Order: sequence, then structure tokens, then C-alpha cells
Amino acid sequence: MASPLKKLISSFLLIFSFSIFVVASSESRCRHYTSIISFGDSIADTGNYLRLSDVNHPPQAAFLPYGETFFQTPSGRYSDGRLIIDFIAEFLGLPYVPPYFGSQNVSFEQGINFAVYGATALDRSFLVEKGIESDFTNVSLSVQLNIFKQILPNLCASSSRDCREMLGDSLILMGEIGGNDVNYPFFERKSINEIKELVPLVIKAISSAIVELIDLGGKTFLVPGNFPIGCSASYLTLFQDAKEEDYDPFTGCLPWLNQFAEHQDEQLKTELKRLQKLYPHVNIVYADYYNSLYRFFKEPAKYGFKNRPLGACCGVGGKYNFTFDVECGDRGVGSCQNPSEYVNWDGYHLTEATYRKVAEGLLNGPYATPAFDWSCPGSASVDKDYSFSS
Repeated sequence: MASPLKKLISSFLLIFSFSIFVVASSESRCRHYTSIISFGDSIADTGNYLRLSDVNHPPQAAFLPYGETFFQTPSGRYSDGRLIIDFIAEFLGLPYVPPYFGSQNVSFEQGINFAVYGATALDRSFLVEKGIESDFTNVSLSVQLNIFKQILPNLCASSSRDCREMLGDSLILMGEIGGNDVNYPFFERKSINEIKELVPLVIKAISSAIVELIDLGGKTFLVPGNFPIGCSASYLTLFQDAKEEDYDPFTGCLPWLNQFAEHQDEQLKTELKRLQKLYPHVNIVYADYYNSLYRFFKEPAKYGFKNRPLGACCGVGGKYNFTFDVECGDRGVGSCQNPSEYVNWDGYHLTEATYRKVAEGLLNGPYATPAFDWSCPGSASVDKDYSFSS
């Protein structure tokens, strides 16, 4: 039988251990973010693709109406205004994250964005070997990560702070990335079985990138899943030969495509849970882009969108105001008068109004798992009821 002294010591050790756990857990959940580091594709690209493009053949996002709503001029963003990453920066009281490519003075203070329009999680050479030959960028996730690792010593050299500490105080946005890996083969009309085989490889690429960044000192990751692609104007146009019974009667979306996106998201969530167990000191947040967006198609009026908001705001032709060969930014292609009433912007991407609401759903809940804790002093520049600036 244990003595009273041993019981007292045991109780003290138990309380002490629990206190350490709570402090460690709070440290990973409650963090004052001083920077945003972004990897991904056009959903987070704040101008990289524009700067990487041939000046004699600029991309569509170099022309109005891209950027018209907020910047009043094209900024290289594939929307009429701000993106999710921009609203996150506003919420944290940080500058809009500048594109890395073409920047003169890159720093942790400004944040760093490597996301590039058309980027894939898997390397281009691998996709070409698989028979996927779309004309897409070569700046895959591994290329973006390798560039970051190359410049990291210079980024830290100008600061008195430890490099791992600086990375630990950054919110690392991992995407959205991986959507294009399935978009390209879908647009090439590959079989769904062929495309499904890519999903575990995409998830592995994202996971490997997160692990590399954890090893460098990263402590907070926001990792988005895929959107409900069955509600995209481009996909709806691509599969416009579908039978009437193939459509959801309430939303007009194609359920089988949305189910594919959910399949990809489930695999991603499973992998993120595995990583969280391996690295309990790291906060890995799943961003549920799918459900955050799908609610707008189920109840558009509730969120300020017009009924059946499937058509593109900027585009021309067809049932969904979208044509593959004549797209937004091309000469003679117009846009709607009020983009805030539309969910889809150009058939592939979303309007600023949509991105704003998706960002709110992540930062204020309930579409981030685990939820962010903004109750910690200094964890955000504003309180939880923050209203994004217009």
C-alpha cells in the first residue's frame, strides 16, 4: 500500500505533467503569426504567373476585368479582386503577401508567396509520363519548396531572430494545391479510374512538403482540400452532354464530380490526422474548401448570391456563360455588372465575394479543423467577430 507521501508526490507529478501538456498544446494552438508563407496554384497566386510570363504574351489575368472590384487594375490574381490569402492577411493585420517571382526585396516581414497559376502537386515530368500533356506550368509544389529552401538562409541572415523561430511564427498556407493534378486529366477526358490513381500520389506530395517544412521549423499549417468541382462552370460545360437525371435537382451541380472531390478530401484529411499524431507540437489545420463553398450552391440567397449561381460572371456563350476557347480576359468577352452576386468568376475561379465568405468560414468557423483560437492575446489584430474590409 502506497504511503501518503508517495500519493502526494504522484499527484503532484500528474498535475505537473498535465500542466506541461496544456502549455504545449496552447503554444501550438495560440500563436501570434508574424508572416504568411504560401505555396499553391492560382487560388493563392498573387501575381507570380504574371511575372513569370512572356511580356509579349501576357496571361489573361493581366487584363481587365481581372482585379476590377478591389484593385481597379489587374494584379495577376485570378479573380475580380482579393483572394482567400488576402483576406487572411487582412485578418492577421499583415501586408498582402507579395509574389516571390520578380520581387526585389523578399522578407519574412512582408510574407512570401510561391503559388503559381496552373501549378500541380506532382512534378510536370511525372504527369507527362502518365500521358497528361496539358500546357501547364513547371513550377510544381516541389519546385516551389526547393526555391524556398534555397533562399531561406538569405531571408534569415538579415534578421537577429533565429531562422527556425521566424518560420515557427509564420502561418504556412499549403495551397490549395493538388486540384490541377486532377483538373488536367479530367479536361483531357481521361477515365475516372486513371485519375483516382493519382490521388494518393498527390496526397503524398503534399504530406512530404509539410514534413520538410516541419523539419525547417514550421509550426502552423493551413492545408485546404478541393472545391466541389461538380459546380464549376468549366466542368459543367465539359460534361454538358450529361443526362438530366445526372444533375442534382436542387443545385444543378454534377454529384459524381463532387463525390470525386470529396474522395480526394477524405484521403487528405486522413493523412493530416496521421501527421498530427507524428508531430503533436505542430498545428495542422484542414481547410474545408468543399463545404465552405458548397453551401452557396445549396442556399445562394442566404449568402447574398443570385438563384442558381452556376454561371460565370466573366465569360461568354453556353448555358453557364463559359466557352473553353473564348474566356475571361480575351478581347470582346464581357463580365457581369455586379460580381458580388456571383459565385463563379471566370468558370475556373471564384469572385472576391465568394473568397471573402470562404475566408470568413475558415477564420471564424466552422470550416477549419481544428478551429483557430483567436482568444490568445496578440494572436490576431482583431477579435473573432472581425468584419473584412470592403
